Amino acid sequence: MTAPPTQLDDATPLRPLAEVWSIAWPTVLTMTSYPIMQFVDKLMVGQVGPLEVAAQGNGGIWSFTPIAFAFGVLTVVNTFVSQNLGAGRAKEGPKYAWAAIWLSVLAWLFVLLPWAAMLEHVFTFIHRPQVDRLLASLSTLPADAAATVRAELDDLDRLVTLETEYGRILLVGALVLMMGKGIHHYFFGLHRPKVVTLSALCGNLTNVLLNYTLIFGADGLVIPTASGGLTLPGVPGVPALGLRGAAIGTVIGTLVEVAIPLAIFLGPRMNASLASRSVWKPRLGPMRDLIRIGWPAAVQFGNEIVCWSIFMSVLVGLFGTNHQTAGWIVLSYMHLSFMPAVGFSVAVTSLVGKYIGAGEPDTAVNRARLGLAISVVYMTICGAALYFFREPMVRWFIGGGEVTAAETEAIVVIGAKLMICAAIFQTVDAFGIVYTGALRGAGDTVWPGVVTIIYSWSLIVGGGWAMTVLWPQLESVGPWIGASVYIVLFGVTMAWRFESGRWRSIRLLGDIEADAARRMPPAPALPASEADAVARDIAPELGEAAVEREDDPAAR
Repeated sequence: MTAPPTQLDDATPLRPLAEVWSIAWPTVLTMTSYPIMQFVDKLMVGQVGPLEVAAQGNGGIWSFTPIAFAFGVLTVVNTFVSQNLGAGRAKEGPKYAWAAIWLSVLAWLFVLLPWAAMLEHVFTFIHRPQVDRLLASLSTLPADAAATVRAELDDLDRLVTLETEYGRILLVGALVLMMGKGIHHYFFGLHRPKVVTLSALCGNLTNVLLNYTLIFGADGLVIPTASGGLTLPGVPGVPALGLRGAAIGTVIGTLVEVAIPLAIFLGPRMNASLASRSVWKPRLGPMRDLIRIGWPAAVQFGNEIVCWSIFMSVLVGLFGTNHQTAGWIVLSYMHLSFMPAVGFSVAVTSLVGKYIGAGEPDTAVNRARLGLAISVVYMTICGAALYFFREPMVRWFIGGGEVTAAETEAIVVIGAKLMICAAIFQTVDAFGIVYTGALRGAGDTVWPGVVTIIYSWSLIVGGGWAMTVLWPQLESVGPWIGASVYIVLFGVTMAWRFESGRWRSIRLLGDIEADAARRMPPAPALPASEADAVARDIAPELGEAAVEREDDPAAR
């Protein structure tokens, strides 16, 4: 393992496309491994029953909602580390990784654990409108129809229990998830993405193996075939935990994934080259820097997850558990499509940050466009697959539990319609994903955050609700149309923002150097060039005390 570079290597410049790919492929592989893992998880949970698929989706997204706000702050570790790398100050990076770790501990103690305690009440409240509607219909229905309604009410009670149990396990284990996010983005910013790739593959493989073991236990799994069925052996002596086993396997897999980069970060080589252990104590300066730049991204990401949570569990949930199950199946395929683009987005964040730190904004634009082009091609192909193979792709998830043939067909019909919605916006979604990463690398996080809040509440929630009221005959397709409009409009807007070049006036590291120069004692005899050099030398020491003053006339 070689020490990370502390300055740009101009002696051996890579061709632009080769450079983008060299940074992106480990990140793309990392990001792709997550949806593949989740896809396999959901396939296994689907063999338990369709209700468990809906519970896994709802429990997962509502447990992730507070985590998403933390992720928005933790991801800007990449920005600070990459810009310091580009400016030749790689040793300034570890303090931001430690700041992310300490912020994760605070978020877990004061936000996630209280949220876990409230989760059952949250799900009871979410499903209350559907329960009230079913109860109101009981008195007017004949006996056979009333029995069907009572069965639906029983399913809703069981759904709340499953959602709560799954979500609470994930929240208790979320400390390592958040710490891992900060450490991962440290290595992304340091242009060492292969460390993250290795850890992600090991963690995801652990997750899949444990999920199979804990979901099915000693019973094993019977896969239906044309000749009757293929039986996969179970693990003797292990109880079948079902959905609970999937949650436990996910937490243990995450622990494995975090252990690898953390061991490298704390290892002797990295400590010798970058002093990674010397800044382990909580320091307000780096934590304040992450919050100062990351809070808009936190609001953006967290707000979007809140809106999608309401969309999937409330708006789509109005039409029953079959619609929720179909929706989560479609989202599983969407993850396979957009997560590689997220990988390019992370790589673009790192490249844009590096070249801005090196004073080459035009090169940063070029790298962002290359990352976008590759993502557009990939997501367009995925969109075509979602459209042309929509029915068999949905049917693949259904087959476990006591699901009837009629219920299977109902889920397939619903899912096929939703697949068409997803296919339409795949290409434009790439613009929103990659350009958001490019803006984050430039430090432009406030404007995208504000746009996300306005668009998501207006279109995902507001538009989705309006569709359920004005065109209820569309059922869950109505809210999905509103969400599709959101994704298209967001992609176009982020493309305009980046290409407009408004981010070129933002300086993250320049403010620290300017602050250092202002604080230097008067020295008339010192030449200006030497004064500038001294200012650069002491700038890192004053970095923790620096605050952004662009909007403060008195500070200019």
